Amino acid sequence: MCWSATADLVAGAGIAAVGAVCVSRVRRRADLPLAALPVLLGAHQIVESRVWDAGGGTGPATVAWAVIALPLLALYVPAGVLCAAPLRARRRLLLPLASGAATAAALAYALVAHPVTAEIRGHTVGYSVHLAQPELAIAGYLFATVGALLLSGDRGLVLIGVLMGGGAVICWALWELEFVSTWCAFAAVGSLALLGWIVSRKPADRRTPVRTGGAG
Repeated sequence: MCWSATADLVAGAGIAAVGAVCVSRVRRRADLPLAALPVLLGAHQIVESRVWDAGGGTGPATVAWAVIALPLLALYVPAGVLCAAPLRARRRLLLPLASGAATAAALAYALVAHPVTAEIRGHTVGYSVHLAQPELAIAGYLFATVGALLLSGDRGLVLIGVLMGGGAVICWALWELEFVSTWCAFAAVGSLALLGWIVSRKPADRRTPVRTGGAG
């Protein structure tokens, strides 16, 4: 993924299809936001194929890509994890949710106040967003997304968090200038892991009323 317009288009369609399967296999209503995440990630890759076709620049495809990648995912992922997580973990998940909300607000302001530009750099796309404190924004973003998964209290989601965290480190080490683009593509690969998590989930408990009283 991310190597060409065709690769992004094909990968995006495949990831969106995985998302459709995830949504169709949901057994708990609270899992639906996370189950729909691959649909969003697939659409995101398809949007990037349009960035390739446009040769980068500051056009609508670039803006749409940045809106999804930055403020939307920063808030969507921790909110989805909060919905799906066990009750015992939800209080601590307010921390990555708050981080996601603050980071999303800062990123949204940056996108409104300054143009975002895309540049084709060989087989990747580099995005330039004007941020006053980029290190803080990245830390808040990763805590909101990867941190929420790691703090979820669900073994499957924690494993996905480890996968995404490892992917973030690899992408940063190999493609520092194209980190956002390549990490979002790697995160899309996690859709398959998410599908496995959805399939393994048991239906929500439906407790029946306890009947009391002696025999007649």
